Amino acid sequence: MNIRRIIKISTYFFSFLVSISISSQNQVDHPKLVVGIVVDQMRWDYLYRFSNRYGKDGFKRLLNEGFSCENTMLNYVPSFTAIGHSTIYTGSVPSIHGIAGNDFIVQSTGKSLYCTEDSTVYSVGNGDKDYKKGKMSPFNLKATTITDELKLATNFKSKVIGISIKDRGAILPAGHAADAAYWYDGISGNFITSTWYMKELPKWLVDFNKRKLPEQYLKKDWNTLYPINTYTQSVDDKNNYEELYENSDNTQFPIKTSELVKKNGYGLIAATPYGNTLTLDMVKEAIGNEQLGKHENTDFLAISISSPDYIGHQFTINSVKIEDNYLRLDKDLADFFAYLDAKVGKGNYVLFLTADHGASHNAQFLLDNKIPAGNWNENAVRTELNQYLKEKYNINNLVLSLSNYQVNFNYKNITKDIDKKKLIEDCIDFFKKQSNVAYVVETAKVAEAAIPSAVKEKIINGYNRELCGEIQIILKPAWYSDSNLKGGTHGAWNPYDAHIPLIWMGWGIKHGKSNKEVYMTDIAPTIAALLHIQMPDGCIGKPILSVLGQ
Repeated sequence: MNIRRIIKISTYFFSFLVSISISSQNQVDHPKLVVGIVVDQMRWDYLYRFSNRYGKDGFKRLLNEGFSCENTMLNYVPSFTAIGHSTIYTGSVPSIHGIAGNDFIVQSTGKSLYCTEDSTVYSVGNGDKDYKKGKMSPFNLKATTITDELKLATNFKSKVIGISIKDRGAILPAGHAADAAYWYDGISGNFITSTWYMKELPKWLVDFNKRKLPEQYLKKDWNTLYPINTYTQSVDDKNNYEELYENSDNTQFPIKTSELVKKNGYGLIAATPYGNTLTLDMVKEAIGNEQLGKHENTDFLAISISSPDYIGHQFTINSVKIEDNYLRLDKDLADFFAYLDAKVGKGNYVLFLTADHGASHNAQFLLDNKIPAGNWNENAVRTELNQYLKEKYNINNLVLSLSNYQVNFNYKNITKDIDKKKLIEDCIDFFKKQSNVAYVVETAKVAEAAIPSAVKEKIINGYNRELCGEIQIILKPAWYSDSNLKGGTHGAWNPYDAHIPLIWMGWGIKHGKSNKEVYMTDIAPTIAALLHIQMPDGCIGKPILSVLGQ
């Protein structure tokens, strides 16, 4: 072998070793950033219902590159926003993590408590430290989150931030030890926080708020992204199922947000697709200015997209507004994914997208199409129940509330002469006579009840004895608590409220899908397995092995 050939072979071999070295340096042994996206009120079927007009880089990118858990279910009742966000990030259920609703009643006092309210902290970012919307914290959450566990695992070196229009959508996922949680104030049009996290807003957020993006977006009005006659997955834009915006006399496109904002204020943006865009604008600012994904340890960004819930409640899931919202959200997500690729690096982050709950069809819409449904007027039923009990016990207002589909007793009015066991039995008998009630059980004894095991488990998981009523009411399918037949809602155990999307993409995730039933409680332990850290301390879920390639 001549010297020239030896030199040539040696050069190739040296180049090969260098390429291996560079490749190994570029492959991190942990994701630089975890991004959790919760789309508030996103039903699982929205992934496919509007897919013929989704672009290739939004929801379709998730499905084509990521791993989709096609049969992900909630395993508790009731199905509300605060519980969903808490369950996703704790891997636990209300019985353990203590968030029993958006609002719930402390049984020992009869006081209604908002999930994130905290009188010991002060508002930061709107000039009034006693501003109620800013007096919020994760104090009422009684279990650790996966974000807390990441902080503990890295000796608090990982950076954790939560962002949402809703306070509960930012605070509960970010956990107790977060660097920050930011939420939107519809009065000022600013993102704010509380003294739980900091004494003053960072300069970058002050500058962001000064840009007045809500005002700029609302000036554009809201019209359909495409010609309205192409929205074939929805009922006609002129229908009787939708609620009006305040100070408006119709719900048809174009929606003149430029005029409505003058009367309704900047909170209006929450019930438009511009709320999604604004949230992701804020997220990008946080990533860039806080250098998320640029640190030695894994950072965590918890995002909640709130506007689909506001739009869904107001316009129902069959509305052109819902269809247009998801087509626009698809574009916003595509833009955001591209930003992550450029800023953090494709393959350097892991992302999951899910929802806190689904949504039911408007009851009147179902009735008009010969499908059984109805509205259960909670206040009217409570009045009737109290009258029924007064005739038996000669005491007014023995029932304080039927919120969260539970009988919450007014313990101050229950005298020692009243046999509580008999009172509970009388209430159960009352509800058994109602044609729209499927099951009614004493929550402490639900294990003994003759009801389907799947429903029974959800009641047990949702029952927190300190924060829940002593009787659980389960309405018949497509019946829900509302005082009118406009708009839409959620809260039940049924698949329309309990079947949610769950897609993983990025670092450590191989492409695929599975129809094996998994649960919302499995999300946090799956993240723990990916990061090789401990599960949250109240976690009852299990890692999803198919996501982990096992």
